[in-house]
Amino acid sequence: MIALLRGTLAYKSSDHVIIDVGGVGYRLFIPLSTFYSLPETGDVSLFTHTHVREDALLLYGFLSLEEKELFGILISISGIGPKLAVNILSHIPASDLKRAIASGDIKRLSSLPGIGKKTAERLVLELKDKVGPAHDLPEAEGVASGSPFVGDISNDVISALINLGYKENQARKVLESMELAPDLTMEEALKGALKVLIR
Repeated sequence: MIALLRGTLAYKSSDHVIIDVGGVGYRLFIPLSTFYSLPETGDVSLFTHTHVREDALLLYGFLSLEEKELFGILISISGIGPKLAVNILSHIPASDLKRAIASGDIKRLSSLPGIGKKTAERLVLELKDKVGPAHDLPEAEGVASGSPFVGDISNDVISALINLGYKENQARKVLESMELAPDLTMEEALKGALKVLIR
């Protein structure tokens, strides 16, 4: 099982990256937290989860071991597959997710895309003992923003939101309601759009 990949970042998008390891390109699906923190180019190292299906072998990448472990815990729950687990981690920092589960914050959990009240209750029921007491968990750290994006970022943000499960018209409405500064990075615009969508 592949547990870690270190190589050159050959391609980066909001939902996956391609890492060149000795001339072989590995595609890894990633949460937004990892996307925000990765450089545009250069050497990177990602913790990986290998997911084997009957028809495919998929790799999921995470900058932190904490996120990788939390991903593994999430997909152990019936009804939560890798895509939904990545989506959950894209919308809430790992430490905040642990705290919401530990404190039984159903409202916060059910506000995440793809998570209804019943799934939120199941998360708390099945994972509360695994994440530990809420008071023992560290405060969430801020996410580093990426480098400035040149040109019109609207289409890239819309594409990223669609990849995260939002409807195209929904994504366009949110962007139309936002004032995008000329020097705004794609990562910052995406974060702003997500804040509006999950209110």
